[in-house]
This record gives sequence, C-alpha cells and structure tokens, in this order.
Amino acid sequence: QVQLVESGGGSVQAGGSLRLSCAASGYAVGRYCMGWFRQAPGKQREWVSSFSTYGRNTYAGSVKGRFTISEDNAKNTLYLQMNSLKPDDTAMYYCAGCNQRQEFDYWGQGTQVTVSS
Repeated sequence: QVQLVESGGGSVQAGGSLRLSCAASGYAVGRYCMGWFRQAPGKQREWVSSFSTYGRNTYAGSVKGRFTISEDNAKNTLYLQMNSLKPDDTAMYYCAGCNQRQEFDYWGQGTQVTVSS
C-alpha cells in the first residue's frame, strides 16, 4: 500500500525558509513523477512543483526562483526547499506521486505552512 507522509511544515516570518519532506513507503521515489501541491483556506488546490524522472523539474510561476524540488532515492524521500517565503505561500502543502501513466494518483495528508508578515 502506498503511503506518502509529509513533514517539515511550520510557522515562519516572511523571508524565512522551510524544507518540506515527503517520505514514501510502498512507492519508489524517482520511478515516476512526483510533485507538490498546496491549498490555502477558501481556495482550490494548486500545483506548486513537479519532479520529473527525465530530470526536468518544473515550478509554478509564483514560486519559481524561490522553491527547489529534489529527491533522495536512498531515503525514498521527496523534498521541497522553500526560501524567501511570503504570506501568500501560507497553505496546506501536499505531496503527490504519479502512477505508471505519469498521472498524479497518490496523495499525502499534508503539512501546514504559515508565513506571517
């Protein structure tokens, strides 16, 4: 059974940094695409970043240049390094894993990120 467990969220001031982790079990990080999404209160879930098995990572325009997605195959973990955080980054952040059709199919429970001004 696939389990994705996020951690690393918290409360920081604007300009601060956090690193989110997504530990996978029953799922091989790096085999298929993975990504991070976020959902702010009253808003729809939005895509943040994707890690591609072809080595081409992508980012939403709102986080490009500030966030970096990476993986550690040995630890079977996906990361999201978030720098220069803004209050607009406040949201629940979710890790997602793709199936063999490269569609996001597996989801974690989320970790809360709160950025104060």
